[in-house]
Amino acid sequence: CSVKIPKHMENETFYFESNDSDELCNLGPVQAEVVTQTALHAIICASGLVGNLLVMMTYFFYKRSKTMTDVYLFNLAVADLIFVVALPLIIFNEQAGWSLGVVACKLLESAYSINLFCGTLLLACISADRYVAIVHARRSFGSRSRALTYSRLICSTIWVSALVLTLPTLIFTELFEENDPITGTSSRKCQLSFNQAHTAKLMKVLVPGLQMAIGFLLPMLVMIFCYSWIAYTLLRAQTQRHKAIRVIVAVVVAFFVCHLPYNMALLIHTTSLFKERSCEAEQRKLYVLNVSKSVAYLHCCLNPLLYAFVGAKFRSHFMEITSDIWCFSKKYIYSARSTRGGSDLCASGVRSSDVSHNMSSISP
Repeated sequence: CSVKIPKHMENETFYFESNDSDELCNLGPVQAEVVTQTALHAIICASGLVGNLLVMMTYFFYKRSKTMTDVYLFNLAVADLIFVVALPLIIFNEQAGWSLGVVACKLLESAYSINLFCGTLLLACISADRYVAIVHARRSFGSRSRALTYSRLICSTIWVSALVLTLPTLIFTELFEENDPITGTSSRKCQLSFNQAHTAKLMKVLVPGLQMAIGFLLPMLVMIFCYSWIAYTLLRAQTQRHKAIRVIVAVVVAFFVCHLPYNMALLIHTTSLFKERSCEAEQRKLYVLNVSKSVAYLHCCLNPLLYAFVGAKFRSHFMEITSDIWCFSKKYIYSARSTRGGSDLCASGVRSSDVSHNMSSISP
């Protein structure tokens, strides 16, 4: 028996043809999958929200002097935060019905693409900046005075490019009624939808193709090249930079673990589009695709740990933040009994950060 998938996306129930009878092929997630993904996404949302907010607070309020990598990390935290905020509504749409309007539908479905392109391209820029600073340290020294201007221009270009690359998702995402032949109920879904067959074929290949080529393959090649040269330079110099090597390995491994499974599943899924598939094979492919996508979401909460909190200077700023938050909250709660000494203590953390000098927040 085989199934022909229509133009809409796959989380639906379809009839597939058999030699004897017509049977239902349910391509929706099973209950265990829904529960597991909900728990995992809740962890991603909570940890990603806290981690990326702390990164943004550190760079905005505490770290006065900034490097190119600092600018990239701040923009990376913004991109991750946008997606983390949108993730609960995206998951609710996938597991239930869409109760918001078409504008919110388009914006939220575009949030993942924007985060993907911005995030991975910024990671490539971070690796390139580290490469220039370590492998070509002497030649790059004179150009660092204009580094912030360059980094802001690069970040602006990345954001504009991400928006342009997300246009197909923004344009073709629509609301439509989905009927469940088992329960007889209908619900509104927010998914890619096409009115013409040739447009569907083009976009269902173009959208994942752009994600794999620009959102994964290009940053992967840049990171492999840059970090390979960085590791070679550090090892050749025979310096005690074992921690730097471990950080490089952790960054590359995390990138592959998070993004490679989903891109492989997406490639297999895309190459099988518009072909007749068995119901069981289609269910397995969609299950692997959904699980690997959830793993890819993990990078939103891993980025602060891998790229920010590994730096000693950044950790000191983080300690100042936690100290100030505790002090100000304590002062607010017990304002009636607060003393002048308590107020001075609250201000001390901020004053100490104001006079801190610039140091890269990344090791290496």
